[in-house]
Amino acid sequence: MPHNQHGPQSFTVGVMGLDDRARWDDFVQRCPDATFFHRAGWQRVIETAFGHPSWFLYAEAEGKIHAILPLAQVNSLLFGNSLSSLPFCVYGGIAATDPAAADAVDRAAQALAARLGVDHLEYRQLRSRHPDWLARNIYATFRKPLLADPEHNLLAIPRKHRAMVRKGMGFGLSSHIDADTARFFDCYADSVHRLGTPVFSRRYFGVLQQEFGDDCEVLSIEHAGKAVSSVLSFHFRGEIIPYYGGGGAAARALAANDFMYWEVMRRACEDGCRLFDFGRGKYGTGSFAFKKNWGFEPQPLHYECQLHRASRLRDVQPLNPRFQLLIKAWRLLPLSLANALGPHIVRQLG
Repeated sequence: MPHNQHGPQSFTVGVMGLDDRARWDDFVQRCPDATFFHRAGWQRVIETAFGHPSWFLYAEAEGKIHAILPLAQVNSLLFGNSLSSLPFCVYGGIAATDPAAADAVDRAAQALAARLGVDHLEYRQLRSRHPDWLARNIYATFRKPLLADPEHNLLAIPRKHRAMVRKGMGFGLSSHIDADTARFFDCYADSVHRLGTPVFSRRYFGVLQQEFGDDCEVLSIEHAGKAVSSVLSFHFRGEIIPYYGGGGAAARALAANDFMYWEVMRRACEDGCRLFDFGRGKYGTGSFAFKKNWGFEPQPLHYECQLHRASRLRDVQPLNPRFQLLIKAWRLLPLSLANALGPHIVRQLG
């Protein structure tokens, strides 16, 4: 890997190995730019659950890390060949405490993309780094500070959704932390099937729990002793990130999804969390509207792509009119068949 010769000190760029994981994660905990999706564990998750090769780049000087950039390659006959930071993650890109170190890993990533012959290199970021690259301006994220008192957080929810939360309370819904992802997967798979979206594998969620332990939490909502909705959340530096969730057929009638996200918020507040990260939403979708109507202001995400072998970016997101017939057909598949086929498709999407 090349050396950076800019600034008062030079930086060596390396690729994270097993012996580097602890100091990588120590840097993630300290770096203001870093997110949960910069954690070293994502390397094992992506390689184990999906089989994609990864390169977790870091720039160091005198044995100390000053910048990181986790990358993984998704090479698909259907959807193209990309190098991204980071597939299956909302945020990624360069996290750095030194601009020259950031430049060093940036140059190394571009050289790696050229060497691999990918269609494009993509950074997924909260802030723009390469306004000269092609932008995929289709996502926003929803982040909001939590108040110290749970009741004040409830009152901060706009009236319509606050009424739905209270409706769920009126149905006698209750929340429970699950030790595994079994009930979560059933609720989640049912939900995404009704949306016409391929499902992740059961194994993927198990790997997430194995890798991140207590920082990967499953909360299920019960009615009459049965789980009607469930959500998998990440904990990171005082933030709660409900990342995957869904409800069965009864969830809508019972207002279970609204109650579920309130319970995540309430429990997080009581645990001392300071920020609620509702994740990304695609402009023009129901998910975007749902999060905005909870009183969260959308913050544009900067997904910036540098073309390599491709002459243009492929539009592989569900709002593409070309996929509408496939989505309708997917909804008609038996749930068991959709659960069997889905993981083979979704692993190629990233």
